[in-house]
Amino acid sequence: MENTYLSVIFHSTKSYIGLKVVFFCHSGPFRILVKRSFFIEDLIWRELLRHIGILFIHHSIIHDLSNKLLGVIFIIIMPDTHALVNDFLNQLKKRKIEGSKATAKLTAELLRSVISQQRIPHTNQAGALIQAIKAIGEQLIAANPVEVAVGNIVRRVLHIIREEDLSLTTASIGGLSLHPMSDDEDNVDPDDLSAAAVAAAARSTLRAPSLQTLLEGVPHSAPLHQSSSSAGDSEEKTKSTDKNSRSRKLKHHVIETVNELIRDITTCHELIAEQAVEHIHHNEVILTLGSSGTVIEFLCAAKEKKRSFRVFVAEGAPRYQGHTLAKELVARGLQTTVITDSAVFAMISRVNMVIVGAHAVMANGGVIAPVGLNMVALAAQRHAVPFVVLAGIHKLCPLYPHNPQVLLNELKSPSELLDFGEFSDCMDFGIASASPLLHVVNPAFDYVPPKLVSLFITDTGGHNPSYMYRLIADYYSADDLVLQQRPTS
Repeated sequence: MENTYLSVIFHSTKSYIGLKVVFFCHSGPFRILVKRSFFIEDLIWRELLRHIGILFIHHSIIHDLSNKLLGVIFIIIMPDTHALVNDFLNQLKKRKIEGSKATAKLTAELLRSVISQQRIPHTNQAGALIQAIKAIGEQLIAANPVEVAVGNIVRRVLHIIREEDLSLTTASIGGLSLHPMSDDEDNVDPDDLSAAAVAAAARSTLRAPSLQTLLEGVPHSAPLHQSSSSAGDSEEKTKSTDKNSRSRKLKHHVIETVNELIRDITTCHELIAEQAVEHIHHNEVILTLGSSGTVIEFLCAAKEKKRSFRVFVAEGAPRYQGHTLAKELVARGLQTTVITDSAVFAMISRVNMVIVGAHAVMANGGVIAPVGLNMVALAAQRHAVPFVVLAGIHKLCPLYPHNPQVLLNELKSPSELLDFGEFSDCMDFGIASASPLLHVVNPAFDYVPPKLVSLFITDTGGHNPSYMYRLIADYYSADDLVLQQRPTS
C-alpha cells in the first residue's frame, strides 16, 4: 500500500530537546506507534505529547493529505551531557533553585541523564560510573556548598551504583563451583568485577545455608557441571556478549533505582503528612517558624482528619517567611496566630508541640534550619515542650557539623535588615580605622544541636536523633563520604 507522509521538525520549549515527527497517512484506521526510551523524564515526555496535540490542531495540512493517520514515529534527540551540567551549575551558582526538595530532584534527574549516556568499559564498569559521578558531583557541590541536598543525592547515587554492582557480581559468581579442581570451569572474567564486589559476593556464597532455605528445599548454591571443552567453547563464543550484556544490566538497574529515588523525593511530603494524625491531637497548640512545604502538608493532613488545633507562627524576621506560611494555613482553613520572634519565650508555655522543617540533618542528629530556630529549641527545652523536625531522607547528610566540607551558613544581603538610605550616615568610613562604623550580619541558618531535638519524622517513619547513624549506613557508603579532593601542598 502506498503511503503519503509528511515530516515535521518540532523543538520543545527546552532548548536541548529536539523531536522529529513523521506522519504516515492513508485511509486505514487511526493508530499511534510510539517508541520511548526508559530514561526519558516523565515531565519532558508529557510536555512533548502536549505539544504534539497542538500540532494536530494547528497543522491542518496533515488532514488535507488524508482523512486518517496511520502512525507517528518519535525520534528523541537526547540532550548534551555537558550542556545539562553547565546549565545546572549556573542555576546553583545563581541560587535560582529554591528549596532542598527541588534541588535534590533536579540533581537526581541530572545524574540519571549522565549515567544513561555514559560510556563504560568492559572492565571495572562500576568504577567508571563512580568516577564519572564523582567528577560531576565535585562541581555541583562547589557551585553551592550551602545546599547540602546536592551532595546527599550524589552520595546516594554512588551508593546505588555500588549496591547494584555487588548484586550483579553476587548473581554472576553465586553459581560457580567451589571444588578445588574447578578452576577451568569458571566462566566469569575477574577483570569485569571489582575486588570489593568479588570479596563480598564470595562471602555471601560461602555462607552456610539458612534454616528457611533448607526447609524450603532451595539449594544454597548450584555448582556448574560442564566439561572443560564445552565450557571453553561457550566462553570464547559468548565472552564479549556477556560483557556487553552486563554493562547494559548495570546501567539499567542503576537507572531504575535512581528512578525510585526520584519518586521517593517527589512523594516525601505525602509520606510525612500521613503520620500527622499520630502526633497532632484535638485542642492542641502547635508552634512553628519559617515557611516549609513539608510543615504545611503535615498540618493540613491533620486538619483533613478532623483534628481541631491552633497554630502559632513566628514571623521569621528579617525575611518574614512566617507571613507567607500564615497566609497559606489560613487559606486552607487552619486557625493561625502570628507572633513576633521575640515573643517565643513568652508564648511557649501555652504550646503543646513545636513542629518545624529543616534545611539539612547532620550525621550526629543536629539540624541546619532557618535562623531563629535555635532560640525556639532552647525555649522548648526550658518548658519541656517536644521539638519535632520534619525532613525527607534526601536531607540526611552523612557528614558531621565540624567536617571541613560542611558549610553551615551563608550571609544574606544587609538590605534585608537596614535601609541604606536611612543609615547612609552610619556607613561612612571612620577617620582613623578607615573602616565602616556600622557592620551588618544577616545569617541565613541556625544550627540546632541533637540534644534539643525530640523526634525526627521522615518519609520512612519517626526516628530519634541517636538513630541517624543507622539511616546513614543504609543510604550511604563510607567510601563516598569525601567527594571533594583537597590539593596536597
